[in-house]
Amino acid sequence: MLNEVPLIDVRAPIEYEKGAFQSSINLPIMNDEERCLVGTKYKRQGNIAATELGYELVSGEIKEERMKAWKTYIQQHPNAMMYCFRGGSRSQISQGWLYENFKLSIPRLEGGYKAFRNYLIEAIDPSAITEKPIILGGYTGTGKTILLNKLNNQIDLEGLANHRGSSFGCHVTAQPTQINFENNLAYALIQQQAKEYNHFVFEDESAHIGRCYIPKPLFEYITKGELVILEQPTEKRIQIILDQYVVEAQKEYVQKADNIEVGMKQWLVYIVGSMTRLKKRFGEERTKTLIESVEKAFEKQITTGEVSGHEEWISICLKEYYDPMYQYQMEKTTKKIIFRGNEREVFEFLKNKG
Repeated sequence: MLNEVPLIDVRAPIEYEKGAFQSSINLPIMNDEERCLVGTKYKRQGNIAATELGYELVSGEIKEERMKAWKTYIQQHPNAMMYCFRGGSRSQISQGWLYENFKLSIPRLEGGYKAFRNYLIEAIDPSAITEKPIILGGYTGTGKTILLNKLNNQIDLEGLANHRGSSFGCHVTAQPTQINFENNLAYALIQQQAKEYNHFVFEDESAHIGRCYIPKPLFEYITKGELVILEQPTEKRIQIILDQYVVEAQKEYVQKADNIEVGMKQWLVYIVGSMTRLKKRFGEERTKTLIESVEKAFEKQITTGEVSGHEEWISICLKEYYDPMYQYQMEKTTKKIIFRGNEREVFEFLKNKG
């Protein structure tokens, strides 16, 4: 229910971009420039002068256009609500204009963005979470995210962060702002809590997922969970990575560029750049070998359409970097391992935990 109520956010675009809610649309009463002018007037001459300027700036055709946008959205979403930052003058004025001009009534979100944001922040406080965490772990490429998304009681942190959670994990679309990541995480937790599970399943993550970070108290709650290990043969892991980081990733780049040649080249630049950033950990010679392997596989793919050439550099990454790093982490972990098995076995175990 939480993200099913359509919301009209009448704040300026710059405010909306910093943080917003999942089911909201930005139909501002003032654009960024108008808001800046009104804010300056408020600081220099006070609230009355600022309000007068606001009415002056948003009048005539500008006012008509903005009211029509609200009207159209409300007609398409009759259960919509409206809000500004604190639920104050901007949403009150917008609400009044709609009734005066179209006899349309729309409820306001009490307390506005700030109050709802505070509510969501409270939702990601571990003191508000009664479910026990379970951590799904395993070597890189075992398909943890794939399995996670088959479960009903999971929180997909990588999905919420729009990142695959590795050095090569960026999508072509931008990650959410930290505020929006936290908002969306809170939505997910609240919705799952309504289903009354005993456990929440999280993928084994570091505190940072790309540029997003899990709030410290919540991260500490997650890391106290017991560990379930997903196991896969190396050959299967290579194929999973090939599909996610090569085939699917290339599709993203091609789709965004709307040009096969341009998109493919952009993917190559991204992969090579990601490897270059690992030079300190990988070493100069190994990094050079990896890049040569990627470029060779890429040329083969462009020429023949065959993607199997990428298996070589994926295998090197696993055997010489990711697997040793994971083995070291497992030697140091204090988490209790309660189960390990293949995809079917782990799925059944976690499903029955509920």
